[in-house]
Amino acid sequence: MPQLRLALNQIDSTVGDLAANAEAIMRWTRHSAEQGAHLIAFPEMVLTGYPVEDLALRSSFVEASRATLRSLAVRLKAEGFGELPVVVGYLDRSERAQPKYGQPAGAPRNAAAVLHDGAVVLTFAKHHLPNYGVFDEFRYFVPGDTLPVIRVHGVDVALAICEDLWQDGGRVPAARSAGAGLLLSINASPYERMKDDTRLELVRKRAQEAGCTTAYLAMMGGQDELVFDGDSIVVDAAGDVIARAPQFSEGCVVLDLELPAAGEIPSGVVDDGLRIDHVLLTAEPLPAYEPEVAGGYAERLDDDEEVYSALVVGLRAYAAKNGFSSVLIGLSGGIDSALVAAIACDALGAQHVYGVSMPSKYSSEHSKGDAAELARRTGLNFRTVPIEPMFDAYMGSLELTGLAEENLQSRLRGTMLMAISNQEGQIVLAPGNKSELAVGYSTLYGDSVGAYGPIKDVYKTTVFRLARWRNRAARERGQTPPIPEASISKPPSAELRPGQVDTDSLPDYDVLDRILELYVDRDQGKDAIVAAGFDEELVARTLRMVDMAEYKRRQYPPGTKISAKGFGKDRRLPITNRWRESTSH
Repeated sequence: MPQLRLALNQIDSTVGDLAANAEAIMRWTRHSAEQGAHLIAFPEMVLTGYPVEDLALRSSFVEASRATLRSLAVRLKAEGFGELPVVVGYLDRSERAQPKYGQPAGAPRNAAAVLHDGAVVLTFAKHHLPNYGVFDEFRYFVPGDTLPVIRVHGVDVALAICEDLWQDGGRVPAARSAGAGLLLSINASPYERMKDDTRLELVRKRAQEAGCTTAYLAMMGGQDELVFDGDSIVVDAAGDVIARAPQFSEGCVVLDLELPAAGEIPSGVVDDGLRIDHVLLTAEPLPAYEPEVAGGYAERLDDDEEVYSALVVGLRAYAAKNGFSSVLIGLSGGIDSALVAAIACDALGAQHVYGVSMPSKYSSEHSKGDAAELARRTGLNFRTVPIEPMFDAYMGSLELTGLAEENLQSRLRGTMLMAISNQEGQIVLAPGNKSELAVGYSTLYGDSVGAYGPIKDVYKTTVFRLARWRNRAARERGQTPPIPEASISKPPSAELRPGQVDTDSLPDYDVLDRILELYVDRDQGKDAIVAAGFDEELVARTLRMVDMAEYKRRQYPPGTKISAKGFGKDRRLPITNRWRESTSH
């Protein structure tokens, strides 16, 4: 059987930075060539970054993407890599009108190209366009209608892009019809909890349907709220795993494959009306060689380490790609700000993390001590600035009471953090978690201020679990656990009035989070949630709080998405909305 050494580069790229992304492609192509690769691949839209959102509608950006692709092909040949086929994702435009989709010629395409011998020898667009969750690809792109196939060293390689594997039909069965020996899919599929297991089963299933070895190359890194976890996978035609790349790590997976020899050049129209677009690059198989690289199987992360790694990568990418080198956190001594600080230290280094304790007359001594202890354990920069003088000045002028008095304390802290941010240049991290955001248990322009919310998509029960995991991981490595045990064990409290605890206003988080998971993440209604075993009055009260807090969530900063339905692009509800589950009968 013909042999082929495949190089899958699961790398990060930055939206809009065409020059830097092209440079990364050059660097990793050079690395792949040094490993003796015969076919080199990069992720979906790696040249432009992903997702580009409304940049796709800007013709100047589309043309810049196309021009950069052509110049990249020329440069690859000039630097000695012309004989190596390189598959690159980029932003293209259609050459002809597509009346079926109401799109004129020039409409954007989520595309990929094969670069070879200094030229763009093949281009194709994603066939299945996702239009759910965070994806709006029908808003931007027109679908491709071909099955692209390249013959490389006597092997026919069918090509696909991301959703082409996630949806039934299309290029997967078409690859079988065309007699492909390898199906190569390039992807920019965002991370979600538990998605790695789903992804593995998907690739196994598609390999069996395609009847050939299938390589799933994934992007790694972060873009705004999205995190990409890598986890590239190669399976054989029977669905057995040949190689699996690490999660949350850039790198190149190189592996030797034995693949079926190509037959007659396929042509015609196959499954889903796809027209085969075949390009012959190298017809003859390589001289037989002793396989040297097997790709390997990277150790899987457990669930808590996986989520924690996603939060670290998401924050690191957001800071680096937006030019921020340091962050500022209000440290209350509580669990949320403690976990955010630990994530920030792991993402940026403790020397780039600044913490401020801002005690009021209601702040307990143990909370002030826990904040200082966190700083000692992590080594972050720490200071204390009491808000009591400012609070007294406001109260002397306004004579506030009740909730207004409580929220004033939070807003004074928010004002102080933003003032320090303006003065010193750090960006503020908002410490709110998904449970609080869901029910509106936060103060606008107070604890909600910031440029990024690292745990925005993390329920409170998971916050506690991640804190325990991070401390346990530190102990296993012989390091100091970053989070004080008291921050984990004490009852959560905003400490805005004497003796206050969160359960004064909210159900126990264990119960609350299970209700929220059904309502927010799974879109279950009140009756279904009650039928799942929850108290009807409690469910009605919780759902009412969620519905009333939409205006607050709209004003919260972006934050790393780890669930199937994070607040933001995933869950889009009107602010002005009189429908209430609790009164629907």
